[in-house]
Amino acid sequence: MFSKSVLDMDWLAEAARIESSMREIVGARFRRRGVVVGVSGGIDSSLVAALCARAFGPERVLALFMPETDSAGESLELGKLVAERFGIPTQTINLYAALEAMGCYRERDAAIRSVFPEFGPGWKSKIVLPGIGDQSRLNVFSLVVQSPEGVQQRARPPLDAYLTIVAATNMKQRTRKLTEYYWAEKHNYAVAGTPNRLEYDQGFFVKYGDGAADVKPIAHLYKTQVYAMARAIGVPEEICRRRPTTDTYSLPQGQDEFYFALPFEQMDLCLWAHNHGVSAEEVAPVAGLTPAAVANAFKDIEAKRRTTLVLHLPPVLVEPVPEIKS
Repeated sequence: MFSKSVLDMDWLAEAARIESSMREIVGARFRRRGVVVGVSGGIDSSLVAALCARAFGPERVLALFMPETDSAGESLELGKLVAERFGIPTQTINLYAALEAMGCYRERDAAIRSVFPEFGPGWKSKIVLPGIGDQSRLNVFSLVVQSPEGVQQRARPPLDAYLTIVAATNMKQRTRKLTEYYWAEKHNYAVAGTPNRLEYDQGFFVKYGDGAADVKPIAHLYKTQVYAMARAIGVPEEICRRRPTTDTYSLPQGQDEFYFALPFEQMDLCLWAHNHGVSAEEVAPVAGLTPAAVANAFKDIEAKRRTTLVLHLPPVLVEPVPEIKS
């Protein structure tokens, strides 16, 4: 019978298995001395940093903090907390100047002003999706802005404005990854990625941004499992209590309103059930949803897999080139 226990495992044993695998991958296969991890103060990067410290020793891990103008103030503080807990050396690189020079904020703000002409200094913004429970739900983003006085407005942006906002915002992830690879090459380290199974499966990453890495140690773990393992190996409780956020837009934004449209606890159960052929009727009471909402979640899972397939593809060759044999 389907239950929440399908996501249970021996957290310490699985952590040890991941750590052993990383030592083999990074040391024996890649012949790198250690790893670089971009740490945001969120649960995924905190768990990866902790696992890396346990696998290689903290002296062979470098945690990078890469804030920019829209980063939440608590993100840096929480990132420092996990680094201190596990004794990991750190570097802080503020990306504001680089992003400003590349036009990230300028292009984004111009696109927002095409929808809300009054948008300017002191205003905040984000983009959101409707929830799974919305019977009229379409996977179409709305733009939300907030004035300095706290008044919010919402509108569906035209396609060109939406694409510009997303493209400009994705500069942040790609600039962070460029920075990670600089520090990795400087130390002869590998880059550890931080996506969990929900993000990896559903394409919630930026190609050649946070989707780029040499090793992705938790891509097989559902988000619920990430939280449980983090607690088991001692990630600070302040981080374990924090709800998932994108920390990308200036307005607070949960991942469930930006991409998944369900809280991760429900999304994990729906994804596991869909992967194992469990019916919507059996999932519904366990997930606290209606069968119709679960069916919608199943459809959304498949739709995202189709539309984000290109994010998983390596560069496509016009003509095959024989693989290099090690």
